Amino acid sequence: MGEIPMDKSEVRKRMRELKRAVPPEEKLRRSALIMERVEQTEAFRKAKVVLLYWSMADEVQTHAFVERWYRAKTLLLPCVDGDDLRLRPYTGPDCLVAGEQFGIGEPTGPEWNDLEAVELIVVPGVAFDKEGHRMGRGRGFYDRLLKSTPRAVKIGVAYGFQMLDAVPVEPHDVNMNLVIHD
Repeated sequence: MGEIPMDKSEVRKRMRELKRAVPPEEKLRRSALIMERVEQTEAFRKAKVVLLYWSMADEVQTHAFVERWYRAKTLLLPCVDGDDLRLRPYTGPDCLVAGEQFGIGEPTGPEWNDLEAVELIVVPGVAFDKEGHRMGRGRGFYDRLLKSTPRAVKIGVAYGFQMLDAVPVEPHDVNMNLVIHD
């Protein structure tokens, strides 16, 4: 657990530096450990509908995890639509197209509107703390989505260096039920 400068832009800058210092193969190794721990949670084992994310290069890597589980569970991935996230089922590698805003893989196909059915959400973040507070990239995409899925268990995933003693929180921030790191 690291000390924290309480300014969000400083935290984001520091995390970018720390992430850049980790070689891609090391990110994959650490990500596999983290996602294995997600698999072992009761919340994941029980869930039939899981919202994941298609990882960017600097996030905990999820591609192999999504590939491993999409036939056994309904896996939803977010698609950026203006200031909001829309959910669509992942049905295999052929369903992905590069998203308009960030170039992240996003599924094509029908939108998933049954937010009540989402039982588990695996959430990326810039930094987390042991109280389950999460700091994102600053656009509020996940906070808006997480507010609309109050019944879902929310698991943050992070590299160990992303765990801080405290992260700056705002009233609209949604806490994680659990944060899993390497």
